Amino acid sequence: MSYFIRRIALSLCCLLMAPIACAFDLTALSNQLANNAVVRGPFIQEKHLRAMAQPLTSRGQFVLAADSGLLWQLQSPISQTYRINSEGIARRTSDGWQMQPGNNAAAQQSRLFLALLRGDSSGLEADFELQLQGTKDDWALTLEPRALLLKQIFSRIEIKGGGLVQRIELLETQGDRTLLQLPNSQAASALSQTERDNFAD
Repeated sequence: MSYFIRRIALSLCCLLMAPIACAFDLTALSNQLANNAVVRGPFIQEKHLRAMAQPLTSRGQFVLAADSGLLWQLQSPISQTYRINSEGIARRTSDGWQMQPGNNAAAQQSRLFLALLRGDSSGLEADFELQLQGTKDDWALTLEPRALLLKQIFSRIEIKGGGLVQRIELLETQGDRTLLQLPNSQAASALSQTERDNFAD
């Protein structure tokens, strides 16, 4: 009899502990996204403007490295490469990397993108109210700005993903929105030599 009681007690303990063990929260999401040394892949960005019937679409490749930052390689409609890291945003020119102004909407979007791909929820919580739904394989995160400057730019930001971020949509207070899709991102353990050269000064 005691054997069956122990089995029932053990089963009850497992049932009670399962929701806790399987809970998917902001900490779990941050750890999941930050667990990758390198993430790379193509991107498709659509800028939907109220005054235009069709969105402005750009395509390219990105490389995110935990130690180096984000390399944003625009391929169409023009060819241009940007590097985003803790120092700011730089554009590659024939003379090397040139730092860009960091007080505009594009700069804010770039920094947000870097924080999101890195899984830096603690950094995001300083400026946003975060609401997470779903599981580790299918989640949705909504960011509502609390900082005054961000409230002037964004009404909210919606991010969806699984093992990696797959979609980011930035909805602006003026009615415009930017949709960023990352359809085939891949995680890796290290940068290639070409990528290391691209990050270098």
